[in-house]
Amino acid sequence: MTDTLRPPTPAVTEAPSSAAPADPGGPQKLKRSIGVVGGTLLTLSCVTPASTLFVVVPDLFSSLGTATALTIAIGSLLCVGVAFCYSELGTLIPSAGGEYAMVSTMAGRLAGWLVFVLSLLVVMIVPPVIAMGTADYLAPVIHLDPSYAGAGVMILATLAGLLDLRANAWITGVFLVLEVIAAGVVAVLGFAHAERGPGSLVDLTVASGPGSGGSGGVDTVTAMLIVSGLAIALFVTQGFSTAVYLSEELENPRRNVARTVLTTLAISSVIILVPVIAITMGAQSLTALTEGDISGMVTAWSNSAVGTFVSLCVALAIINAGIVMVIQNSRVLFASARDKAWPAPVNKALARLGGTGAPWVATLLVGVPGAVLCFVNLDTLYGVTGVSVTGMYLLVAVAALLARRGSHGERSAWRMPLWPAVPVVLIAVLAYILSQQEVPYLLWTGGIVLAATLYWALYLRPRRETRWLVSIPEEELG
Repeated sequence: MTDTLRPPTPAVTEAPSSAAPADPGGPQKLKRSIGVVGGTLLTLSCVTPASTLFVVVPDLFSSLGTATALTIAIGSLLCVGVAFCYSELGTLIPSAGGEYAMVSTMAGRLAGWLVFVLSLLVVMIVPPVIAMGTADYLAPVIHLDPSYAGAGVMILATLAGLLDLRANAWITGVFLVLEVIAAGVVAVLGFAHAERGPGSLVDLTVASGPGSGGSGGVDTVTAMLIVSGLAIALFVTQGFSTAVYLSEELENPRRNVARTVLTTLAISSVIILVPVIAITMGAQSLTALTEGDISGMVTAWSNSAVGTFVSLCVALAIINAGIVMVIQNSRVLFASARDKAWPAPVNKALARLGGTGAPWVATLLVGVPGAVLCFVNLDTLYGVTGVSVTGMYLLVAVAALLARRGSHGERSAWRMPLWPAVPVVLIAVLAYILSQQEVPYLLWTGGIVLAATLYWALYLRPRRETRWLVSIPEEELG
């Protein structure tokens, strides 16, 4: 028996992994309730461009200085190829399992299981990373400890995640407007107070001794440092993959998954990159840029009232991001239970749907641990996330390279241009980026992957007939 899943057939839907509609205790299917607009709003909110700009990008400024915009631009370009892979695979395999369903089908169950573990790392770590930034942007109103503020945001997001998905689409849409306004204000102010020209974007320098009050020294940003920073740059726009997780709840997924993925990447790249360019050109000094205090820059460019407005918009954007990420991540756990990745009692619990249609147990298991992770060292969370995202994209590219074998190539789906060149180039580039990451983060992530491989070898593989049976919604099989 091969461990590569075949294209779904009616026989597959009769396998133990599928729930009969009449069985109230079995796994259930999510309902299709959102169109491309709602899906785009949810996906953009998961990218959360403004909170990424204000929470993640300052760390890039501290290590890359004026090279930050270039690094994000390169990362966005790489993400176009990744988005092509997601779009083709997502229309072939429209499952709430996202990456793991796609990779399991194309590259085998073990590869799919490892992608699931990497995606689980990402979905568990990213929300608290973003949430901990709330305290900085509530500072004009109230001073809070970052860890406790982040934990509070995670609890609030968990409660909102228990609501109906359509209601959440509108909630997150309103918050998204506010964060886009905040990013726009930063861009306008930065360009209006430009201290240096466009040439500064390729003048790759960073102030030496960041955080020391400014020593006046200047260091050159090397190519290797940019390559190392690409792991975080990929993370900056990572949320476009949410469209794949929502593919079971998107109407007409064959068309809308690709449209949502590609449109979201384009919009989020612009929302993030334009303000980064404006900040790079408008920072009062290289030291100010390296320190990455965007709120301080906004206040200096305008006044405290505008600075407070932008800060509050960002705080709302972070809450928005938490809500959408909890929604996305609970779907991953829901799908893994439906596909029988765990012992029977765990599968039954994770697959339970509440009255609103949300997988409520899975939602709680995403949100509560996320609140706890707010008390873990932030640099460790960033490092492990960067490695996990890069590894996950690498395996998705491998799956995309195999997506046209046999009957897969005959099925109706959106097809990427320049195949197989796009996945081949991505595999080479992502493998190189992975090799340039810091050893402790590689060891942390590698240790988790090793433990997952042992679970596969000792529990899942011996039970291959009844465990890890990746399924695709029945109505999509035609």
